Amino acid sequence: MSRYRIQYAGEAEKVRGQMPAAFRARFDAAMASTLGNDPYGHGSRPAVPGQEPTRRHATVAGAIVRYYVGGPPSLVVTAVKIIHG
Repeated sequence: MSRYRIQYAGEAEKVRGQMPAAFRARFDAAMASTLGNDPYGHGSRPAVPGQEPTRRHATVAGAIVRYYVGGPPSLVVTAVKIIHG
């Protein structure tokens, strides 16, 4: 079980919904096991170095994800953009 809840906003939800079902299942599992457990790990980087360390990007299951980390009290990763080829 992930420590952080994963949610998708606007454009990210639209791109996720357009993924083939098998890839989406793999992507969701990877999001939960990587960013859901440690949103500052998994090779993630700040979106803008030196500013807002909670605004980040990482590659998950071959897709580039831009996201925000929220917490505490709620521990949430909100994906705002997904680039999937």
